[in-house]
Amino acid sequence: MTWTFTDDVDAFLDAAGASLAARPVENTLVLTVAAALRRGGPHAYTGSAPLLGWWRGADGEVAGTLVQTPPYRPLLGTVAPEALAPLAAALPLTEINADRATAEALAATWPGHRVDQEQRLYRLETLVPPSPAPAGRPRAATAADRELLVRWLRAFADQVGQPGKNAERLVDERTAAGTLTLWEDGGVPVSMAGASPRIAGTVRIATVYTPAEYRGRGYAAAVTAEVARAAREAGAQEVLLFTDLANPTSNGVYRRIGFRAVSDRLLISVAEQPVTPG
Repeated sequence: MTWTFTDDVDAFLDAAGASLAARPVENTLVLTVAAALRRGGPHAYTGSAPLLGWWRGADGEVAGTLVQTPPYRPLLGTVAPEALAPLAAALPLTEINADRATAEALAATWPGHRVDQEQRLYRLETLVPPSPAPAGRPRAATAADRELLVRWLRAFADQVGQPGKNAERLVDERTAAGTLTLWEDGGVPVSMAGASPRIAGTVRIATVYTPAEYRGRGYAAAVTAEVARAAREAGAQEVLLFTDLANPTSNGVYRRIGFRAVSDRLLISVAEQPVTPG
């Protein structure tokens, strides 16, 4: 009952893919990262090789998964409680992204920790488009929008505290796939939302962004509802999204259009210990 680690995404998915797909909502982040690595190669996110791991229980079934694309923190999928001590013994963890119970259990073994962010996972139940709808209409983003989209994606990354250095690649991939949607008002783009590729019947809405000068007019709710509607019509069984719990506005917006809370995740780090004078 030990963890196995590799930088080979095919080996990882051969071992853990069925386990991940059996619970695609809870494992949406691991599934998305693994799919991007399989599609774009080991350096799809960064110049460093990824770390991928899985844990098998006494019955031989996979009951824990981990992916990391440095410099991003390790990301856990569903993990059995009994897999946590072996994980801590196998890796010198100083930060983690995991569901609340798992993150708190790991942090309890650290000399101290801080919560860097609390996230909430939502799933779409019955879609409720904004009423009244804001002015304007949705349209698919195209290559002609590239400069604007790269600028907005970098602004979004800065807003959520993530590196934005892959903005060009992400824009090119998502416009080619038709998974970026703009909301226009009077012919002017005012908001955007993207969607992940459908994996195990599940799509996750991401990169919802409205520039500050256009906020408060309902554009983000409208473009998110449009992306969710299109995903459902294209066959997605589950439409998901994450929010930062520190942002009550976005949480309220998504609840109003039909999203319901599933679970919380914590991004936590080992706290810096004060230096004792010698």
